[in-house]
Amino acid sequence: MKLIFCLLILEATAGFAVGQTTIPNPGQLAKMASRFAPAPMHLDISGLSSGDRQALVKLIESARVLDDIFLKQLWSGNLALYQRLEKDKTPAGRARLHYFWINKGPWSDLDDYRAFVPGVPRRKPLGANFYPENMTKQDFERWLSSLTPEKQEQAKGFFTVIRYQTQAPKPKGFLGPRETLRDSMVIAPYNEEYKDDLTRAARLLREAAALTDNVSLKTFLTTRADAFLSNDYYESDVAWMDLDAPLDITIGPYETYNDELFGYKAAFEAYINLRDDKQSTKLSAFSKHLQEIEDNLPLDPPYRNPKLGSAAPIRVVNEILSAGDGAHGVQTAAYNLPNDERVVQQKGSKRVMLKNVQEAKFHTVLVPVAMKTLSRTAMLDVSFDSFFTHIVAHELMHGLGPHQIKVDGRDTSPRQELKELFGAIEEAKADVTGLFALQYMMDHNQEMGLGNVLASDEAAQRQLYVTFLASAFRSLRFGLNDAHGKGMAVQLNYLLDKGAFVSHGDGTFSVDMAKVKDAVRDLDHDLLTIEAEGNYNGAKKMLDDWGVIRPVVKHALDRLTAVPTDIEPIFVTAEELSPTSPPPPPPKDRKVVRRRRSRHP
Repeated sequence: MKLIFCLLILEATAGFAVGQTTIPNPGQLAKMASRFAPAPMHLDISGLSSGDRQALVKLIESARVLDDIFLKQLWSGNLALYQRLEKDKTPAGRARLHYFWINKGPWSDLDDYRAFVPGVPRRKPLGANFYPENMTKQDFERWLSSLTPEKQEQAKGFFTVIRYQTQAPKPKGFLGPRETLRDSMVIAPYNEEYKDDLTRAARLLREAAALTDNVSLKTFLTTRADAFLSNDYYESDVAWMDLDAPLDITIGPYETYNDELFGYKAAFEAYINLRDDKQSTKLSAFSKHLQEIEDNLPLDPPYRNPKLGSAAPIRVVNEILSAGDGAHGVQTAAYNLPNDERVVQQKGSKRVMLKNVQEAKFHTVLVPVAMKTLSRTAMLDVSFDSFFTHIVAHELMHGLGPHQIKVDGRDTSPRQELKELFGAIEEAKADVTGLFALQYMMDHNQEMGLGNVLASDEAAQRQLYVTFLASAFRSLRFGLNDAHGKGMAVQLNYLLDKGAFVSHGDGTFSVDMAKVKDAVRDLDHDLLTIEAEGNYNGAKKMLDDWGVIRPVVKHALDRLTAVPTDIEPIFVTAEELSPTSPPPPPPKDRKVVRRRRSRHP
């Protein structure tokens, strides 16, 4: 899972209103793109060994291959459209190409996936290109019910696509060429569907593995290259959990947010990172107390996990390059992987914190948002420490709570039971459980020995909730189509209803410290219980009731039209190491954000 910090408030900024059917002109596109403030990612790699520096070039090249795969996964016409836009030298063509690359497609992520290029569907297909474009949920479920249990698991698996049959191939094994299941549809594994691209990416990973002198990195890259060609990612996910190298690499199919039909299918993404050993060591103290937090979650004891996975490493890194699903629309600030529950049960999950991305977001977006949405007194409590620490807690909490559950005697998981609703519920659960966990650690700071990692005085507690309140408005601007934005709407409305957050009637808000802790605990109980019970109807009711933009919140959001929504990373170091012919850079009149790196942990 990844953390990426409403549509409604962006209408005036973008000139692209809800329900608008006309295609935005170059001026409107420039306003839409200006919501992403350019931020250069320039890193000092002089501390890397000679072998790792050479391997890094190959890793950057392999990551860029995943951009091509993701374009195909998002929409069947994406690559052809991209090639046409590259040839269009008109002002409209240049503007469309630039905004296309930000979104990795012709639909604006911040505007409910509405088209900004002529001649494409008005909105991104709900199933992206994982299913036939005109297939409905009912079509799929009717077809699925006719399959054997084994074939049903393959059809719902992370690493397959569903296609209408064009011709009957000769019978083969599942991981071989495309297998016919019925006259109407076939299941195609990723290693067949994206064979050429994955073969090229695998070759580059093996070349990088041959160059690095780090054994764990060599093992991960080799096993992940094998996985690209076999479609079996288990061994390489285990190797990724054991990765301990200056170059911290994540590459493969992971998140399922782009599958809006069912949330089954994983999109390819890559993060090429440089590890920050000092910060990683400091924050690793948190992971030592996860079982104690699990044992005290506001959840009925039978639903708690009596034994978490054996490892919960935290890596603080600085991003050199992101690609594919990791590099479109709102940028990822942190992620928690893998998503394979078998690996989570065996090894736990790893939390990767993208510190330079978080710093850019904090200074460029969160501080200006806080100045517009918080009372003058509350504004004084906005803190990067709190911002960064809650992101750490959010990612840690993805690994806590229900993962393997029983529904009507069946062994299943919250993801399978909540289907397309899982993303928003899980992101809200991670946010709120993160607040609960940090409060628990503050309350037991002395016994846990966290004094050098986590401040626990009254001021620190106030900063935690105030900074989170400001972050709520930042996240809402990603739109309710985004799992994080939808989940944040649930949290904000619930806490407002409980009096934990207070509206002052002028578009500003503050925190009632006398009420916020109990309200957080109550909301956490409700979210955790929905997941523990696999309660689809309960999840839908929660999202329908609270996952909306109410007038009092919209009034505050309307004040943010001049504030950037997120950042547009400019991968300076990656381009220096491996020059490409990239899409056009941000227009020269757009200010590039250059910030001194924060000294905060």
